[in-house]
Amino acid sequence: MKANADAVLSAKSLHYFLQLVDSMSYTQASQILGITQPALTQQIKKLERAVGSPLFGQVGKKLYLTDAGSKMEETARTLFNTVHNTVDEIQQYTESDSGYISIGILNIFEPKVIEEFLIKFGKKYPDVRLIVNFYNREELWDKIDKNEIDFAILYIPDINANATTMRQFATKEINKESIILLSPKKNNALEDMLKEKWASYTEKSYLTHIFKRYYTSIIPQNEIKVRFSREKELVNFAQANGLNTFVTNSYYQAHQKDISLNPVKTQEVINFQGCFVYRKNKAQIPRLNNFLTEWDNFLDEKDYTTRLDEPETFN
Repeated sequence: MKANADAVLSAKSLHYFLQLVDSMSYTQASQILGITQPALTQQIKKLERAVGSPLFGQVGKKLYLTDAGSKMEETARTLFNTVHNTVDEIQQYTESDSGYISIGILNIFEPKVIEEFLIKFGKKYPDVRLIVNFYNREELWDKIDKNEIDFAILYIPDINANATTMRQFATKEINKESIILLSPKKNNALEDMLKEKWASYTEKSYLTHIFKRYYTSIIPQNEIKVRFSREKELVNFAQANGLNTFVTNSYYQAHQKDISLNPVKTQEVINFQGCFVYRKNKAQIPRLNNFLTEWDNFLDEKDYTTRLDEPETFN
Protein backbone atom coordinates (compact mmCIF):
# COMPACT_ATOMS: atom_id res chain seq x y z
CA MET A 1 0.00 0.00 0.00
CA LYS A 2 2.80 2.42 0.81
CA ALA A 3 4.25 2.25 -2.71
CA ASN A 4 0.84 3.02 -4.18
CA ALA A 5 0.29 5.95 -1.81
CA ASP A 6 3.70 7.37 -2.70
CA ALA A 7 2.84 7.16 -6.37
CA VAL A 8 -0.53 8.86 -5.96
CA LEU A 9 0.78 11.64 -3.74
CA SER A 10 3.77 12.44 -5.95
CA ALA A 11 3.56 16.19 -6.54
CA LYS A 12 5.11 15.71 -9.97
CA SER A 13 2.57 13.08 -11.04
CA LEU A 14 -0.38 15.13 -9.82
CA HIS A 15 0.95 18.29 -11.46
CA TYR A 16 1.40 16.47 -14.76
CA PHE A 17 -2.04 14.90 -14.41
CA LEU A 18 -3.75 18.28 -13.87
CA GLN A 19 -1.95 19.84 -16.82
CA LEU A 20 -3.17 17.00 -19.03
CA VAL A 21 -6.70 17.54 -17.68
CA ASP A 22 -6.47 21.23 -18.60
CA SER A 23 -5.04 20.56 -22.07
CA MET A 24 -6.68 17.23 -22.94
CA SER A 25 -3.73 16.73 -25.27
CA TYR A 26 -0.51 14.83 -24.49
CA THR A 27 1.35 16.91 -27.07
CA GLN A 28 0.20 20.28 -25.74
CA ALA A 29 0.56 19.30 -22.06
CA SER A 30 4.10 17.99 -22.53
CA GLN A 31 5.08 21.22 -24.34
CA ILE A 32 3.68 23.38 -21.54
CA LEU A 33 5.42 21.23 -18.92
CA GLY A 34 8.70 21.26 -20.82
CA ILE A 35 9.02 17.47 -20.89
CA THR A 36 8.81 14.80 -23.58
CA GLN A 37 5.52 13.14 -24.38
CA PRO A 38 6.81 9.69 -23.30
CA ALA A 39 7.81 11.15 -19.91
CA LEU A 40 4.29 12.53 -19.45
CA THR A 41 2.72 9.24 -20.52
CA GLN A 42 4.91 7.39 -17.99
CA GLN A 43 3.74 9.63 -15.12
CA ILE A 44 0.08 9.16 -16.06
CA LYS A 45 0.48 5.38 -16.30
CA LYS A 46 2.19 5.45 -12.90
CA LEU A 47 -0.88 7.11 -11.42
CA GLU A 48 -3.23 4.71 -13.18
CA ARG A 49 -1.33 1.69 -11.84
CA ALA A 50 -1.46 3.18 -8.35
CA VAL A 51 -5.23 3.70 -8.35
CA GLY A 52 -5.90 0.53 -10.32
CA SER A 53 -8.07 2.22 -12.92
CA PRO A 54 -7.69 4.21 -16.15
CA LEU A 55 -7.91 7.97 -15.58
CA PHE A 56 -8.38 8.89 -19.24
CA GLY A 57 -10.32 7.35 -22.08
CA GLN A 58 -10.03 8.14 -25.75
CA VAL A 59 -12.50 8.37 -28.62
CA GLY A 60 -10.58 8.80 -31.86
CA LYS A 61 -7.97 11.40 -31.00
CA LYS A 62 -10.06 13.06 -28.30
CA LEU A 63 -9.27 12.41 -24.62
CA TYR A 64 -11.87 12.38 -21.89
CA LEU A 65 -11.82 11.82 -18.12
CA THR A 66 -13.11 8.54 -16.77
CA ASP A 67 -15.10 8.46 -13.52
CA ALA A 68 -11.87 7.60 -11.72
CA GLY A 69 -10.15 10.49 -13.51
CA SER A 70 -12.83 12.95 -12.43
CA LYS A 71 -12.44 11.85 -8.82
CA MET A 72 -8.66 12.12 -9.07
CA GLU A 73 -8.98 15.64 -10.53
CA GLU A 74 -11.17 16.72 -7.63
CA THR A 75 -8.72 15.29 -5.10
CA ALA A 76 -5.63 16.68 -6.83
CA ARG A 77 -7.04 20.19 -7.06
CA THR A 78 -8.06 20.08 -3.40
CA LEU A 79 -4.55 19.00 -2.40
CA PHE A 80 -2.85 21.68 -4.49
CA ASN A 81 -5.25 24.33 -3.25
CA THR A 82 -4.51 23.36 0.35
CA VAL A 83 -0.76 23.45 -0.25
CA HIS A 84 -1.03 26.77 -2.11
CA ASN A 85 -3.00 28.36 0.72
CA THR A 86 -0.55 27.04 3.31
CA VAL A 87 2.44 28.38 1.39
CA ASP A 88 0.71 31.75 1.04
CA GLU A 89 0.09 31.91 4.78
CA ILE A 90 3.72 31.07 5.53
CA GLN A 91 5.08 33.49 2.96
CA GLN A 92 3.04 36.34 4.42
CA TYR A 93 5.89 36.57 6.92
CA THR A 94 8.76 36.22 4.46
CA GLU A 95 10.71 38.78 2.47
CA SER A 96 9.24 40.43 -0.61
CA ASP A 97 12.07 39.34 -2.90
CA SER A 98 11.58 35.55 -2.79
CA GLY A 99 8.87 32.95 -3.40
CA TYR A 100 6.78 32.62 -6.54
CA ILE A 101 4.01 34.55 -8.29
CA SER A 102 1.49 32.82 -10.51
CA ILE A 103 -0.19 34.93 -13.19
CA GLY A 104 -2.98 34.02 -15.60
CA ILE A 105 -3.50 36.26 -18.65
CA LEU A 106 -6.63 36.40 -20.79
CA ASN A 107 -5.70 34.94 -24.17
CA ILE A 108 -6.96 38.00 -26.08
CA PHE A 109 -5.20 40.52 -23.82
CA GLU A 110 -2.47 42.43 -25.70
CA PRO A 111 0.62 41.30 -23.71
CA LYS A 112 3.26 43.75 -24.97
CA VAL A 113 3.36 46.06 -21.93
CA ILE A 114 2.85 43.19 -19.45
CA GLU A 115 5.76 41.28 -20.99
CA GLU A 116 7.97 44.37 -20.74
CA PHE A 117 7.06 44.76 -17.07
CA LEU A 118 7.64 41.08 -16.24
CA ILE A 119 11.08 41.17 -17.84
CA LYS A 120 12.02 44.22 -15.81
CA PHE A 121 10.54 42.76 -12.61
CA GLY A 122 12.35 39.46 -13.16
CA LYS A 123 15.71 41.21 -13.52
CA LYS A 124 15.16 43.26 -10.37
CA TYR A 125 13.93 40.27 -8.31
CA PRO A 126 15.81 37.21 -9.62
CA ASP A 127 14.76 35.07 -6.62
CA VAL A 128 11.05 35.52 -7.31
CA ARG A 129 9.84 32.77 -9.63
CA LEU A 130 7.18 33.86 -12.14
CA ILE A 131 4.66 31.35 -13.50
CA VAL A 132 2.72 32.82 -16.43
CA ASN A 133 0.02 31.14 -18.52
CA PHE A 134 -2.66 32.28 -20.97
CA TYR A 135 -6.28 31.16 -20.58
CA ASN A 136 -9.70 31.85 -22.04
CA ARG A 137 -12.09 33.81 -19.83
CA GLU A 138 -13.88 30.78 -18.35
CA GLU A 139 -10.61 29.06 -17.48
CA LEU A 140 -9.24 32.26 -15.98
CA TRP A 141 -12.21 32.84 -13.68
CA ASP A 142 -12.07 29.19 -12.64
CA LYS A 143 -8.35 29.49 -11.81
CA ILE A 144 -8.73 32.63 -9.74
CA ASP A 145 -11.84 31.28 -8.01
CA LYS A 146 -9.99 28.11 -7.01
CA ASN A 147 -6.97 30.13 -5.85
CA GLU A 148 -4.73 28.40 -8.37
CA ILE A 149 -3.21 31.70 -9.52
CA ASP A 150 -2.24 34.88 -7.66
CA PHE A 151 -3.21 37.40 -10.31
CA ALA A 152 -5.66 37.20 -13.20
CA ILE A 153 -5.22 39.74 -15.98
CA LEU A 154 -8.59 40.19 -17.65
CA TYR A 155 -11.23 42.62 -18.80
CA ILE A 156 -14.03 44.14 -16.74
CA PRO A 157 -17.02 44.48 -16.85
CA ASP A 158 -17.63 40.75 -17.22
CA ILE A 159 -20.62 38.60 -16.40
CA ASN A 160 -18.44 36.77 -13.85
CA ALA A 161 -17.55 40.03 -12.11
CA ASN A 162 -20.88 40.48 -10.34
CA ALA A 163 -21.24 42.06 -6.89
CA THR A 164 -21.43 38.69 -5.10
CA THR A 165 -18.37 37.24 -6.83
CA MET A 166 -16.25 40.35 -6.44
CA ARG A 167 -16.66 40.58 -2.66
CA GLN A 168 -13.70 38.24 -2.28
CA PHE A 169 -11.60 39.94 -4.96
CA ALA A 170 -9.78 43.24 -5.39
CA THR A 171 -9.01 44.85 -8.74
CA LYS A 172 -6.26 47.15 -9.99
CA GLU A 173 -6.66 48.89 -13.31
CA ILE A 174 -4.03 48.13 -15.94
CA ASN A 175 -5.39 50.19 -18.83
CA LYS A 176 -8.51 51.74 -20.29
CA GLU A 177 -9.62 49.73 -23.29
CA SER A 178 -11.97 50.02 -26.26
CA ILE A 179 -12.91 48.16 -29.42
CA ILE A 180 -11.80 49.29 -32.89
CA LEU A 181 -13.81 48.20 -35.93
CA LEU A 182 -11.67 47.32 -38.97
CA SER A 183 -12.72 47.16 -42.61
CA PRO A 184 -10.91 46.30 -45.86
CA LYS A 185 -12.60 49.38 -47.39
CA LYS A 186 -11.42 52.93 -46.82
CA ASN A 187 -13.98 55.25 -45.23
CA ASN A 188 -16.46 52.42 -44.80
CA ALA A 189 -19.64 53.32 -42.91
CA LEU A 190 -20.92 51.28 -39.99
CA GLU A 191 -24.36 50.85 -41.55
CA ASP A 192 -22.72 49.29 -44.63
CA MET A 193 -20.43 47.07 -42.54
CA LEU A 194 -23.42 45.55 -40.78
CA LYS A 195 -24.56 44.14 -44.14
CA GLU A 196 -21.15 42.70 -45.01
CA LYS A 197 -19.16 39.61 -44.04
CA TRP A 198 -17.17 39.41 -40.79
CA ALA A 199 -14.38 37.56 -39.04
CA SER A 200 -15.10 37.30 -35.31
CA TYR A 201 -13.95 35.67 -32.10
CA THR A 202 -15.09 32.35 -30.66
CA GLU A 203 -18.55 32.34 -29.09
CA LYS A 204 -17.26 32.35 -25.49
CA SER A 205 -14.58 34.99 -26.02
CA TYR A 206 -14.80 38.12 -23.88
CA LEU A 207 -14.73 40.34 -26.97
CA THR A 208 -17.62 38.40 -28.52
CA HIS A 209 -19.53 38.85 -25.26
CA ILE A 210 -19.03 42.62 -25.15
CA PHE A 211 -19.42 43.10 -28.92
CA LYS A 212 -22.85 41.45 -28.79
CA ARG A 213 -24.12 44.24 -26.56
CA TYR A 214 -23.75 46.70 -29.41
CA TYR A 215 -23.67 45.06 -32.82
CA THR A 216 -24.20 41.30 -33.04
CA SER A 217 -27.97 41.60 -32.68
CA ILE A 218 -27.98 43.51 -35.96
CA ILE A 219 -25.33 41.42 -37.75
CA PRO A 220 -26.87 38.24 -39.25
CA GLN A 221 -25.06 35.17 -37.90
CA ASN A 222 -24.58 33.80 -41.41
CA GLU A 223 -22.46 36.90 -42.19
CA ILE A 224 -19.83 35.76 -39.64
CA LYS A 225 -17.65 33.57 -41.84
CA VAL A 226 -14.92 32.53 -39.42
CA ARG A 227 -14.17 32.58 -35.69
CA PHE A 228 -10.76 32.62 -34.02
CA SER A 229 -9.69 32.61 -30.38
CA ARG A 230 -6.74 34.97 -30.90
CA GLU A 231 -6.44 38.40 -32.51
CA LYS A 232 -3.37 37.75 -34.66
CA GLU A 233 -4.95 34.88 -36.57
CA LEU A 234 -8.25 36.78 -36.76
CA VAL A 235 -6.67 39.88 -38.33
CA ASN A 236 -4.53 37.85 -40.73
CA PHE A 237 -7.56 35.92 -41.99
CA ALA A 238 -9.70 39.06 -42.30
CA GLN A 239 -6.99 40.84 -44.28
CA ALA A 240 -6.43 37.90 -46.62
CA ASN A 241 -10.16 37.42 -47.26
CA GLY A 242 -11.42 41.00 -47.29
CA LEU A 243 -13.58 40.69 -44.16
CA ASN A 244 -14.62 43.17 -41.51
CA THR A 245 -13.42 42.47 -37.98
CA PHE A 246 -12.66 44.17 -34.67
CA VAL A 247 -9.80 44.26 -32.17
CA THR A 248 -8.91 46.01 -28.94
CA ASN A 249 -7.42 49.46 -29.18
CA SER A 250 -4.28 48.11 -27.45
CA TYR A 251 -3.80 45.43 -30.08
CA TYR A 252 -4.26 47.96 -32.87
CA GLN A 253 -1.77 50.38 -31.31
CA ALA A 254 0.84 47.68 -30.76
CA HIS A 255 0.50 46.12 -34.24
CA GLN A 256 -0.70 48.99 -36.42
CA LYS A 257 2.27 48.71 -38.81
CA ASP A 258 1.23 45.12 -39.64
CA ILE A 259 -2.50 45.86 -40.09
CA SER A 260 -3.67 46.88 -43.56
CA LEU A 261 -7.37 47.02 -42.59
CA ASN A 262 -8.84 50.47 -42.04
CA PRO A 263 -10.21 51.69 -38.68
CA VAL A 264 -13.86 52.76 -38.85
CA LYS A 265 -15.14 55.78 -36.93
CA THR A 266 -18.28 55.17 -34.89
CA GLN A 267 -20.38 57.46 -32.74
CA GLU A 268 -20.64 54.89 -29.94
CA VAL A 269 -17.40 53.70 -28.34
CA ILE A 270 -17.27 50.32 -26.58
CA ASN A 271 -15.24 50.93 -23.41
CA PHE A 272 -13.97 48.51 -20.76
CA GLN A 273 -10.89 48.03 -18.56
CA GLY A 274 -7.92 45.75 -18.35
CA CYS A 275 -7.37 44.82 -14.68
CA PHE A 276 -5.39 42.73 -12.26
CA VAL A 277 -7.93 40.67 -10.28
CA TYR A 278 -6.78 38.97 -7.09
CA ARG A 279 -8.05 37.74 -3.74
CA LYS A 280 -8.12 40.56 -1.20
CA ASN A 281 -5.85 38.72 1.25
CA LYS A 282 -3.13 38.47 -1.42
CA ALA A 283 -2.21 42.12 -0.87
CA GLN A 284 -0.97 41.14 2.60
CA ILE A 285 1.70 38.86 1.13
CA PRO A 286 4.92 40.90 0.75
CA ARG A 287 6.01 39.59 -2.65
CA LEU A 288 2.54 40.16 -4.14
CA ASN A 289 2.14 43.60 -2.62
CA ASN A 290 5.60 44.42 -3.92
CA PHE A 291 4.58 43.22 -7.40
CA LEU A 292 1.68 45.69 -7.48
CA THR A 293 3.88 48.51 -6.18
CA GLU A 294 6.48 47.81 -8.87
CA TRP A 295 3.71 47.95 -11.48
CA ASP A 296 2.78 51.45 -10.26
CA ASN A 297 6.44 52.51 -10.43
CA PHE A 298 6.70 51.04 -13.93
CA LEU A 299 3.80 53.17 -15.18
CA ASP A 300 5.07 56.24 -13.35
CA GLU A 301 8.25 56.02 -15.42
CA LYS A 302 6.26 55.82 -18.67
CA ASP A 303 2.51 55.45 -19.15
CA TYR A 304 0.76 52.46 -20.70
CA THR A 305 -0.21 54.13 -23.99
CA THR A 306 3.31 55.40 -24.63
CA ARG A 307 4.73 51.92 -24.02
CA LEU A 308 2.25 50.44 -26.51
CA ASP A 309 3.46 52.78 -29.24
CA GLU A 310 7.15 52.03 -28.72
CA PRO A 311 9.05 49.29 -30.59
CA GLU A 312 9.45 46.09 -28.62
CA THR A 313 12.63 45.87 -26.58
CA PHE A 314 13.94 43.09 -24.34
CA ASN A 315 16.80 45.01 -22.73
